[in-house]
Amino acid sequence: IGNTVLHILVLQPNKTFACHMYSLILSYDKNKEGPGSLELIPNNEGLTPFKLAGVEGNTVMFQYLMQKRKQNLWSFGPLTTVLYDITEIDSWAEDQSFLELIVSTKKREARQILDLTPVKELVSLKWNMYGRPYFCFLALFYIFYMVCFTMCCIYRPLKPRTSNKTSSRDNTIYVQKMLQESYVTYEDELRLVGELITVIGAVVILILEIPDILRVGAAKYFGQTILGGPFHIIVITYACMILVTMVMRLTSTTGEVVPMSFALVLGWCNVMYFARGFQMLGPFTIMIQKMIFGDLMRFCWLMAVVILGFASAFYIIFQTENPENLGQFYNYPMSLFTTFELFLTIIDGPANYDVDLPFMYSVVYFAFAIIAALLMLNLLIAMMGDTHWRVAHEQDELWRAQVVATTVMLERKLPRCLWPRSGICGREYGLGDRWYLRIEDRVDPNKHKMMRYTEAFKAQDRDNYDKGSEKMGINMDTLYKKELSALSLSRSTSRTSSHRGWEILRRNT
Repeated sequence: IGNTVLHILVLQPNKTFACHMYSLILSYDKNKEGPGSLELIPNNEGLTPFKLAGVEGNTVMFQYLMQKRKQNLWSFGPLTTVLYDITEIDSWAEDQSFLELIVSTKKREARQILDLTPVKELVSLKWNMYGRPYFCFLALFYIFYMVCFTMCCIYRPLKPRTSNKTSSRDNTIYVQKMLQESYVTYEDELRLVGELITVIGAVVILILEIPDILRVGAAKYFGQTILGGPFHIIVITYACMILVTMVMRLTSTTGEVVPMSFALVLGWCNVMYFARGFQMLGPFTIMIQKMIFGDLMRFCWLMAVVILGFASAFYIIFQTENPENLGQFYNYPMSLFTTFELFLTIIDGPANYDVDLPFMYSVVYFAFAIIAALLMLNLLIAMMGDTHWRVAHEQDELWRAQVVATTVMLERKLPRCLWPRSGICGREYGLGDRWYLRIEDRVDPNKHKMMRYTEAFKAQDRDNYDKGSEKMGINMDTLYKKELSALSLSRSTSRTSSHRGWEILRRNT
């Protein structure tokens, strides 16, 4: 019951009342430091009150709980060294990481905890010491891997075509080699080494991604932008395309260019994932993701309806015409592709001034230009501009969340020997088995002295004003008398308050 009440207090809107009640309930806890403490009992979702405060974005409760956990190590003048308990914060030994919970929640208030002590210092320590070097090395390694795969595709086994052309539009001059003919020369053996590296890389990608999908869940793993959800979809699809290409090569099945071309596009697009390691490029990847999976996905439904309607109309109009004079609409698939190019203004309107074009072509094309080029494209630009404006206001916050998510990902993937635990074990200071982060805080004494002096002067002014008002008994009948009394009061008050204020300064000196 006590643990349930603690969880309810974390969710209370009156944060001051919740903090006082939280302390009151813990004062009756008999196992304050033991494993049976009320603060360490999780709820049905596996969240302790501390983690729940982070997920809900309750910064007041989070700071209150951190103040209860900190230990003042020593203090010398303006310098103070504090040990913050990071047992539940650090993701090194946690199955359900506190940092991962913060970046995966949809509440913006939760991401503000990343700027609070000691979370900010812990993330900065992890990223600067291990995260950034490992992430840059991983990006460089992935680029070399994609260069290797691209070279294998460019020099894939082809041979001249021996069969005759089936039509005048047939433009094929090379065909795919059979498996027995693909690995004969020395160049083929070099390409085989690159292909083996490519296949091994695809298998490693699947081995690394599948456990996280099973642990987190597909909806949460692929749906969170900060966690890199779209890029996980891209890289898994890329690995599947590589394996499909390998099967088609081993079985000598024609048409390997289809999965191979998909893999090239997806593999190189995944390079944008590594832009999150740089503050200049990281926010732009979030904008691209939100535009593609937000604005563009909704816009594609409208675009598909318009293209289907006008492509069908164009095909019907040119169905009775000679395709040699205007071949952009000679069959239905080509009409769809041509209409798509016209929609995006990639090409101009097809025209042949040597022949007479149907009258309805001009009417339909006029309507298409008004709807597609003027209306819908400007609508898309306005939608993307609005998304850019919204993301720009929180791009730094989103980038820090990206850094946290990347740090947690690297910490889980890499062996423990390459990523030692951050912080100091409490046994070194007689604080048990908990882990602490040592942070030095510098307090400016001059600033606090000036604040005390200012408050002293203000207090004296208020006291003198109250005493003067009682003694003089200001007459409310005449405005002139009121002004005179206020003027004389201000002069006497200023002299008295300044005298007492200087006395305070002398005593402090």
